[in-house]
Amino acid sequence: MIRRFINWIAAAVLALLLLMRITGNQNFVLASAQAQQTPASPEAARNSSPTLASFAWLVGRWQGEWGPRAAEQEWMPAKAGLMIGTFRLVEDDKTLVIELFSLLEKADGIEFRFRHFTPDLVNWEKEDPSVLSLESVDAKNAVFVNPVNGQPKRAILTRVDPDTYISRSEIVPDSGGLQVIEITYHRQKPAPNPSNTKSQSKH
Repeated sequence: MIRRFINWIAAAVLALLLLMRITGNQNFVLASAQAQQTPASPEAARNSSPTLASFAWLVGRWQGEWGPRAAEQEWMPAKAGLMIGTFRLVEDDKTLVIELFSLLEKADGIEFRFRHFTPDLVNWEKEDPSVLSLESVDAKNAVFVNPVNGQPKRAILTRVDPDTYISRSEIVPDSGGLQVIEITYHRQKPAPNPSNTKSQSKH
């Protein structure tokens, strides 16, 4: 009788341990499923947003043609959440316009800002600079949109190869109608340093 009672107790303890183990596994699976369904935190969402690293290929000097005009760009590397670029348009040895632009990395995305100036640095735009927001970016295209007006409405940078890209501006005036400015830029190699050339010739 005593032996049967001991065996019964042992069987009950074994069944209880087995039940606890099964329940624990179920809780673990449930917790894992809940963790997978939990929305990403705002900080994680920001970390997954595009950064200025997507535009590192722009750094350097570029030159293109817009009809009879020579277009020149130069981009500096990103620093402190900002990339700065300059633009100059020349025709018949006369500077027509100067442009200062920037790519600004913010918590909610990247902004493309720019303002035009005369050769005397008098700004063309009497109001605030034009501001476009990054709509999409991948290895080939970056698309910016203007939520305020059509000056321009969209700006698209298309990377053809490491040393060639196309800048497209789609302008929609208040009077309507689409105007497109498209310039193909080619990377310019740095000019040789005269001091380095002289030092090498001595050797």
